[in-house]
Amino acid sequence: MIRNEDSNNEKKKNPDSRASHEKLPDTLPGEASLRMEESNKRVRAYVGGEVVVDSLHPLLVWEHEWYPAYYFPREDVHATLHEMAPDHHTESSPPASSRSPSPVFSPLLGNARHFTVLTKGKKAKATAWCYPQSRIERIGSLLRFEWDTMDAWFEEDEEVLVHPRDPYKRIDILHSSRLIEIGIEGTSLAVSRQPRLLFETGLPPRYYLPKVDVRMQLLLPSRTATQCPYKGSALHWSIQTDEVLLEDAAWSYPAPLPESSKIVGLIAFYNEYVDIRVDGKLQTRPKTPFSEEHKAP
Repeated sequence: MIRNEDSNNEKKKNPDSRASHEKLPDTLPGEASLRMEESNKRVRAYVGGEVVVDSLHPLLVWEHEWYPAYYFPREDVHATLHEMAPDHHTESSPPASSRSPSPVFSPLLGNARHFTVLTKGKKAKATAWCYPQSRIERIGSLLRFEWDTMDAWFEEDEEVLVHPRDPYKRIDILHSSRLIEIGIEGTSLAVSRQPRLLFETGLPPRYYLPKVDVRMQLLLPSRTATQCPYKGSALHWSIQTDEVLLEDAAWSYPAPLPESSKIVGLIAFYNEYVDIRVDGKLQTRPKTPFSEEHKAP
């Protein structure tokens, strides 16, 4: 239920469930477009133990290249939404990621209208928004919720962590006998001939090694814990040698999700920060989203 909402902005849901790139009207070739695709999954979000949204027809929208966000038909929203007064500051920003602050303006979609989510036991301020004047008609009548402000998200009956799963992202985990050598500043950290090679769309290969092949005395347990929607919850270690202290440079999944069970308890290192040799050949350190910050991929 939405209060203070202009019903004239309701638009009929597009029944086309295929992926599409919708160009903005009156834009030149090559200008920005949004990729969108209707999901066939039932998606729910909860706050305070109550259902905020329960949808059989969420729309996946790729606001950026890394992963999609969910947009929902208004009739699928079960919580009460109070529209907030317009924010008068004029700073513009692109559509927010699932872990970004709520947007005020999007160059692609226009000005956002923000809502506070109310349930019987909880109030979540400025955690939903829409773009009623969007020039992309399919977006204009839909609502977007800030991922981290919901207590839990479910695709069907399985909880989803961090952000929606991308239907076009794939993970392959393969047993290998290749020689993997990990080092930093001339110090050996690990040598293994029994790695698991994890190949994930859009990221470099990750080399998961048994702890018996890792010099664990050079790793310090970290308080950092991260989550991945495809692998689960990760623990971290920092590397400490006589020359180097590199925080949160290695990680492990002690209880990964079933589809990633092959890497349970194994250790991986950021290719971005250590030297990795595969069958004696030094690998180039890749440039990825993790080059600037440590979050287990």
